Amino acid sequence: MDRLEAMSILVASAEAGSFSAAGRRLGVPLPTISRKVADLEAHLNTQLLVRSTRKLSLTEAGLAYVSACKRILEEVDEAESQASGEYTVPRGTLAMTAPIVFGRLHVVPVVNEFLARFAQINVHLMLSDHTINIVDERIDLAVRVGTLPDSTLVATKVGEIRRVVCGSPDYFAAHGVPKTPDDLADHMCVTFTTLASGMTWIFNPRGKPTKGVRPYCRLKVNTAEAAIDAAIAGVGVTNVLSYQVARAVAAGKLRLVLQDYEPVPIPVHLMHAGQAIPPLKLRRFTEFAASRLRKSLAADLAKLSAPKTSAEKKK
Repeated sequence: MDRLEAMSILVASAEAGSFSAAGRRLGVPLPTISRKVADLEAHLNTQLLVRSTRKLSLTEAGLAYVSACKRILEEVDEAESQASGEYTVPRGTLAMTAPIVFGRLHVVPVVNEFLARFAQINVHLMLSDHTINIVDERIDLAVRVGTLPDSTLVATKVGEIRRVVCGSPDYFAAHGVPKTPDDLADHMCVTFTTLASGMTWIFNPRGKPTKGVRPYCRLKVNTAEAAIDAAIAGVGVTNVLSYQVARAVAAGKLRLVLQDYEPVPIPVHLMHAGQAIPPLKLRRFTEFAASRLRKSLAADLAKLSAPKTSAEKKK
């Protein structure tokens, strides 16, 4: 029995929650998955998984064994990386994750440039607005937007973004411009319902406590792009992140309001697991990406500072 292979299959089965899901993830037939785990249990003379028609669960012995398997598999991967020269020559596959819109606008261009520069490195980029556990999912690098919790992860700050309120110039011409957050009660609003704050828009007036406002929303959507498109069309005022609307503001399609009431800027970091000697592929990408992301985020904020209206651009 190949115990390393069996360990990998057991870990995949435990993480996926079923043999069939593990088989799809690994590209291994279902009977093989089931047999390998059964052989491992027979070898250990103990039950590792509780099988049901809906989901697999680990026994107490299985929990301890899977945790040990993960450590062993990580050490094997590191040893192979060192032996293959990954620590002396940048090569191999770099697994990354980033938020969907931020990744499309800021990370993908950096990755494209990086791949052109380093021919022996491949990138697997997963765009998701859900926080992925980079240790459990064996992710090399994550782009995180938001305040970081205390952890053993290594973080490199690459900039900041703002949460902004905006609408189309035509909308404000027809309905007036809100001067304070309370004025939003008299306006039509478009809300992005997956905001961390839910239906409440958070403001931080300078020198005053944080204030939450629940505006009347004629349109509720589940993506920032849809909220922005609706705001450009004049449906109402929306509350999104600065990088999501930087180009529309610079083009005069949207106008920022309530800037004196914006909450504190949100940090953006590159994060990876703490390692004594990070692989060279990770170090090279972190160095490469950090400077470029700082420039692109700064450029986004600059687009917000002196936007031109549509009328001004026509002159």
